Amino acid sequence: MSDTETTSTPSDTASRTFYHGTKADLKPGDLLQGGYSSNYTERRSPWIYFSETVFAATWGAELAKGEGPGRIYVVEPTGPFMDDPNVTDRKFPGNPTKSYRSREPLRVVREHLDWQGHSPKEIQAMKDFIKDKEPIDD
Repeated sequence: MSDTETTSTPSDTASRTFYHGTKADLKPGDLLQGGYSSNYTERRSPWIYFSETVFAATWGAELAKGEGPGRIYVVEPTGPFMDDPNVTDRKFPGNPTKSYRSREPLRVVREHLDWQGHSPKEIQAMKDFIKDKEPIDD
């Protein structure tokens, strides 16, 4: 992380709701952490990604590796986090998707059940779009 990137801390988040999309079956209190391959590459990332929008979390749930249905969880960061440079700042001005990443775990608060998935055609189009992309992991 460079000195010019702004970080937020859990104390900055009292009135905000964060979401994480995955295929994992999780329970309240479970911790999500970096160190696993992302939806974009087999390379392990030190980051865990999350968003303030259900829209972004929906893509995470649908593109996640693994078996089973996609799931979206309300999560809370346990440590500092920053804007996700894969979809913000470096690629688009500002943070329109309200997407973030952290090296510290996210704590699962509850499963978010009120979401609508994309069509199989839209999911395949996104998979085709991201298949050769490498995430910014610095």
